Amino acid sequence: MRNRTRSDRGQVAIEYIGFVPILLFVALCGIQLGWVAYVHEQADTAARTAARVEARKGSGGKAAGEAAVKASLGATVDVSKNADAVTAVATIRINSIVPGLGLDDAVATAVMPNDDPEVFGP
Repeated sequence: MRNRTRSDRGQVAIEYIGFVPILLFVALCGIQLGWVAYVHEQADTAARTAARVEARKGSGGKAAGEAAVKASLGATVDVSKNADAVTAVATIRINSIVPGLGLDDAVATAVMPNDDPEVFGP
């Protein structure tokens, strides 16, 4: 009679199948982190552009800020100004890639000195 030993065939495949969801979750978290950083940078770009245009030209800052980023991001820009400074606040919604993760909107504020010729004269 032959002695039969237990075979470990397929053991690695079973372990791999159990580890794949963890690897996918880590990958999704990495992608999510990159997306959050990208959206925050875009909000900062929109706010700086809006404040700069509004400070230099006296109008058009809101449109310039929203045009400075991809339209698919859906940036909203609010501009306020007084005789000394122009303040722009850009808000962009951050979409979640990781299931069940709720994220706050990306909000950036930029303040520029008011260089509008109508305020200070030629």
